[in-house]
Amino acid sequence: MGKGNSLVHCERTDVGRKRSSNQDSLACLPPSSPAQYRHHGWMFLVADGMGAHAAGERASGIAAERVPLLYTKAAGRSPPLALRRSLELVNQEIHASGESTPAYHGMGTTCTALVILPRGVLVGHVGDSRAYRIRGTTIEQLSRDHSLVWEMEAAMPAGQSASAGWPPKNIITRSMGPHAGVAVDLEGPFPVEEGDVYLLASDGLTGQVADEEIGLFASQLDPREAADALVGLTLVRGAPDNVTLIVAKAGAQEVTETQADDEPWPMTEPDAPARSSGSVPWKPLVVAAVGLFASLAALGQVKLAEWPPTNDVVQIAAVVAAASFLAIAVVSLLWAILQGLSSAESPPMVLAPGARLGKGPYRSYSCSASAEIIEGIVSSIESVADSLPPARRPEATERLAAARRQAAAGETREALRSVKRTLELHVQAGRS
Repeated sequence: MGKGNSLVHCERTDVGRKRSSNQDSLACLPPSSPAQYRHHGWMFLVADGMGAHAAGERASGIAAERVPLLYTKAAGRSPPLALRRSLELVNQEIHASGESTPAYHGMGTTCTALVILPRGVLVGHVGDSRAYRIRGTTIEQLSRDHSLVWEMEAAMPAGQSASAGWPPKNIITRSMGPHAGVAVDLEGPFPVEEGDVYLLASDGLTGQVADEEIGLFASQLDPREAADALVGLTLVRGAPDNVTLIVAKAGAQEVTETQADDEPWPMTEPDAPARSSGSVPWKPLVVAAVGLFASLAALGQVKLAEWPPTNDVVQIAAVVAAASFLAIAVVSLLWAILQGLSSAESPPMVLAPGARLGKGPYRSYSCSASAEIIEGIVSSIESVADSLPPARRPEATERLAAARRQAAAGETREALRSVKRTLELHVQAGRS
């Protein structure tokens, strides 16, 4: 079983071009030992806060600090149960903080947490920050956006999408903090292969950079280069929001090896009472009621003053019918009682090895290198060439020309590195 020590990752966050403060937060929690990797794995988290003044920053900060802590302290729980429980508890903490402080009232945050374990990758998710997997030349979205535009597109016929600009993409339908309870999406575990790249991002990145572009940089460059290039491209394209991302590349020690004798993961709390199935055996109860009613109706035909009947055929038939219906009622009632006892308590829920939670991946795109993708990136940079100091413009022009030549020659990695170096000039100029 892998030790979890060959993973390489990089995280970046930037305030962007328009905001005065950064309301995004992130967390990276590596395992301290092979034993901890087996029990808790790697955890990565991105949170995008919402709220006036410092409320959003506080909400995302609470999520980034408390979710990893509560997840690792969830002794006695399986990883998916611990992940869900940690998100639910932190939601309660954010809500309580907002209710107790007027300045923070109604604050909230998205929260997307990704855990890499020997059995695969788990995703715990609330909001519209995203979790991706890049494998080879394919990028897949493992999480589902809790946004109005996503819900509308999901309800539309295949092949149709919401009209551009309506509804706004930033209207989310679920977040942590505004309410005392929250529904947490769990996805996975997704098997890990060597070389898989996992990327978490706030919508500050995904709103400006296409999934195909994200996948191209993440698949061709190492995590540090990819993270720097993606933030730089977001800034070049205006970065109207804070931008945060984590890029993690799995190595040989993170490859999933499911064993036949692996224990199932319990999905109910260790101290939770047995769950009631909530089902009522209506059919035998109805039969019992009908039988009892018919028995009483038949007894109504018996004349007690002439009891016991001797030659009265009608009364004899009524007695036989009443006895028969009563027997049916008794048998049906006993059947209902036995059904109720057998279904009163159902066995604890478990996730068997190889089974999976959720319905992800939800979207998949090819991120193979193409002249169109690279040309689109280069054109974005050229469109803001005037923002560079005059002394830097010739260097940027030459690097972009080199990127075009390298792309045409099939040297995709070198072309993207030339793009990255050009983006660095723009980032430096913007910061200065």
